[in-house]
Amino acid sequence: MLLNREEMSFDFKGAKLDPARDRELLGWMLNQFLYGEMTGIQCGHWLYAAPSVEAARFLARQSVEELQHVDNFLRIMGMLGVAPAKPHGMVKFLSTGMMGNDWAEHVALEMAAGEGFVLMAFYAIIDTLDHEDAVAILRRAVKQEERHVDFGEQQTMKAIAGKGWLRRRLLGLNLVSMWGVKRLAGFMHTRLPADHPVLKNMPAFLDRCNQAAETRMLRMGLIDRPLAEMGGLTRAARVAEAYGGKALGALARLVTWPFRLLLPFVFRQKRLTDTYLEDPAIRALPAAPKAVPGAESDAA
Repeated sequence: MLLNREEMSFDFKGAKLDPARDRELLGWMLNQFLYGEMTGIQCGHWLYAAPSVEAARFLARQSVEELQHVDNFLRIMGMLGVAPAKPHGMVKFLSTGMMGNDWAEHVALEMAAGEGFVLMAFYAIIDTLDHEDAVAILRRAVKQEERHVDFGEQQTMKAIAGKGWLRRRLLGLNLVSMWGVKRLAGFMHTRLPADHPVLKNMPAFLDRCNQAAETRMLRMGLIDRPLAEMGGLTRAARVAEAYGGKALGALARLVTWPFRLLLPFVFRQKRLTDTYLEDPAIRALPAAPKAVPGAESDAA
């Protein structure tokens, strides 16, 4: 990953979440995770658009891991005596509302950025939850999340290489995602008890999440300087450009839908089934077996 564990951690100064005292709160938190893991299986959708056999293999594995994470959180909820319930609206927006329209948006928004936020939340629960068995489950799951984030980072850098317009669009969409995290921080600031040893740190923790997201964008090459040096008008322009591009794409699809209906193979986006024969993973044929000395004479 482009950020290490220390850069993605928040110092709660030893404060702990007590399974008995904080059962209601833990139920709310775990339900946000549960929804996030359920939407994580959206990666199965992107098997249609995977740019390589390597990427398709990764997504197939990730789909299974996301469903395993659903089971993991259900197990933890059972341990703590809490039940599944609806998630917060802003969590739904960040998980489902920010679903990408293409491969580049998927790896940049859902994997590098989205799963980056989830990974930091995993680290926070591991550091604060006073329940050994539940933490042990999360420690195993976090290794998979780290692989997901790393994949998103690497694929994002490949996608934007030499494409300034795409870099600007992904930056604009990332800024919206960061705005959503700030809104969630505002909700927590007004609703959570200010004297709770862990919860009083949540707004600062979410600020830390956005700081890590900015560092990730710098290292991926989405930005070449800190956002504070970019200026509000420039940031607004990037968001407008991103959503303007989405709007034009939607309009183009609307205008051309009769032709897409009549000539589906002309307008259909290429998929892995169209490109696999040129894929390095397929063209790298296994070496031919070596002839065994004396085999021909023995056969004669």
